[in-house]
Amino acid sequence: MDKLKKFDLMEKISRELEDIRNSQQAVLEKIAKVEIDNIELGDKTIEKKIPEIYQRTADNSEAIREILEAFQTKTDDFGEKNNIDKLREQNEIDNMK
Repeated sequence: MDKLKKFDLMEKISRELEDIRNSQQAVLEKIAKVEIDNIELGDKTIEKKIPEIYQRTADNSEAIREILEAFQTKTDDFGEKNNIDKLREQNEIDNMK
């Protein structure tokens, strides 16, 4: 795989990880809403299980954030090391020919 394709794939994975992180955040918010709504309802199963589910989801969300940050740094470093901007320029010039 050439460097430009590798960098593009790394950026794609970063975007996908960001999307997963955002989805996890939305799930956490929905779980919290269920927990709050259940205060009025008082369902014992929800009362017992929701905090555990929330915690596992929060732990997963944190792990995804850590992966995302590390991978974004790796992607940025790869881009700088391999002068990706210059490779993109050269690729555009080559495609014009």
